[in-house]
Amino acid sequence: MDLQWAHTQLALNATTITHLFETVSVEQARVKPDPQSWSMLEVINHLYDEEREDFRARLDFLLHHPDNDWPPTDPAGWVTARAYQQRDPHQSIANFSAERQQSLQWLQSLKAPDWTRSHRHPSGLVLQAGDLLASWVAHDLLHIRQLIELRYHLTTQEAEPYSVLYAGDW
Repeated sequence: MDLQWAHTQLALNATTITHLFETVSVEQARVKPDPQSWSMLEVINHLYDEEREDFRARLDFLLHHPDNDWPPTDPAGWVTARAYQQRDPHQSIANFSAERQQSLQWLQSLKAPDWTRSHRHPSGLVLQAGDLLASWVAHDLLHIRQLIELRYHLTTQEAEPYSVLYAGDW
């Protein structure tokens, strides 16, 4: 695992996430295309909690305390339990950005991490530290895609009564 590559990707992903989110209004941040979908605000708060309670924390456990159990997480449950949709959008993006900066500083502080250290996840999956770091980068990309889909949905709404069909197939 190339730590510098992962660090760069996480920094670039954070910039992309911030740019996708920062130009929407408070109302737009709360738009859900359907009741089962997340809003942009819910995505940002999910990323904030994942940043501090999942990826960085679990990678730290794996690298420095590989035999310890990981603290439990409930990303899907947190959306309602932690009232993501009621949070302030500006504070939410600031929270995510600050946590990502802490993560980037923490990653830079690692000295010769053993990417092969492993942990059996409760799902039965055996994860190596390198797997977890790669998954952190990929997790960002999954949510960047989700934010882009939400921005596309907002664009189609804002364009009404006009159509975006000329742009091409989504």
